[in-house]
Amino acid sequence: MPSTLQQTKPRLSFLQIFNMSFGFFGIQFGWSLQMGNMSAIYEYLHASPDQIPLLFLAAPLTGLIVQPIIGYLSDRTWHPVFGRRRPYFFIGAVLSTITLVFMPNSSSLWMAAGLLWIMDTSINISMEPFRAFVTDKLNDKQRTSGFAMQSLMIGVGASIASALPWMMRNWFHVAGNAGSSIPPTIEYSFYIGAAVFLGAVLYTVLTTKEYPPSDIEFREKVKESNKGFGGGAREIFYSILHMPTRMKRLAVVQFFTWPGLFLMWFYYSPAVARNIFGALSEKDAVYTQGVEFANLTLSFYNVVTFAFALFIPLIAGRLGRKLTHSVCLIIGGIGLISISFIANKYLLFLSMSCVGIAWASILSMPYAMLSGCLPENKVGIYMGIFNFFIVLPEIIASLFFGWIMSHLLHNNRLLAVEIGGMLMLLAAAICYLIVHEESDPAEVPAAAAVH
Repeated sequence: MPSTLQQTKPRLSFLQIFNMSFGFFGIQFGWSLQMGNMSAIYEYLHASPDQIPLLFLAAPLTGLIVQPIIGYLSDRTWHPVFGRRRPYFFIGAVLSTITLVFMPNSSSLWMAAGLLWIMDTSINISMEPFRAFVTDKLNDKQRTSGFAMQSLMIGVGASIASALPWMMRNWFHVAGNAGSSIPPTIEYSFYIGAAVFLGAVLYTVLTTKEYPPSDIEFREKVKESNKGFGGGAREIFYSILHMPTRMKRLAVVQFFTWPGLFLMWFYYSPAVARNIFGALSEKDAVYTQGVEFANLTLSFYNVVTFAFALFIPLIAGRLGRKLTHSVCLIIGGIGLISISFIANKYLLFLSMSCVGIAWASILSMPYAMLSGCLPENKVGIYMGIFNFFIVLPEIIASLFFGWIMSHLLHNNRLLAVEIGGMLMLLAAAICYLIVHEESDPAEVPAAAAVH
């Protein structure tokens, strides 16, 4: 049976939901600096287009390994002062801050790739417990609002972070360079991102309290955790084999949604610099301007994300979560495909607006649909496992898309982004056809026995 607390979670105020979500502002600040600039950093360090996917392998591999482990550990953590999830927020933030400072000072391609491994591991330590945090703190009626608030924070953080290199040049008159090294506009942006990441996470840690465990199940879980690594591995493996039915269906949707985003992050900024700004190589001065403008449009799609996140609970209330998510994915897929047909750089803002609508839904609707079918005593581990179906397609893309780029697409970056849009349309169709929001008899009940 669920604990009394789980049955009677109090309704939280807007400020309380804001406080518990603000750390995601900093986490997304770091993610966006990485996603908007790493491909360009790699090209500044002389990576070829077919090498880019493999150099991004760090993110999915660390997510695959770190997230379920952190979920497992945070489910079994409790300290009367530091709580359950907050210690992981803080440790990950400190490590991420250090790597953000070092990244723009990379002197070689493999130094940058190595730092990316450390950065992604650190960000995953902070990020994974935030999803479980919403389920811990909010009753079922407020969870859509909780995940939407996270989307809002992600949108605000990402919009500012993505625009930072452009702002450095145009507002603060920081000089660029001719592509011979990582430009100061990117370097200073990473320094600012390091401070914002740590400050935002500290705000959530200091302003939010967690509910103490009050049931026998938690004590049993702590007792089982003393069985060591083998016990933890068995628990993770058992949970994978016994995923709720709705989670399995949503996993298929995630598996086809995220490659579209990965391909955009891999190739969008260099594609804008070369195909729309006309740069012949990363050594052209116009290349840096193209990357900065691409980051500005990425900033705009994140502005759309946080604006749309304000309305998505209302839309989901009318259309249902499944239909809302399907429609948003269709809009995002069309946005990515449209980039291949753009000659005027300002039309990129329209394409990115479509992606922003999809992004707001991707960050909230799958988790809102998922949270209602998870056993309360295993939310952290299941949220970590759910992210398998984000990172597995990225691993596949990282390992094999380089060959596709060089042999089939002839290193055409815009075609890669267009393929991402098509995969997003496929995910929309799958979501509409196979996901059921109502309870399924085969699903795990709200409180499952500990194994």
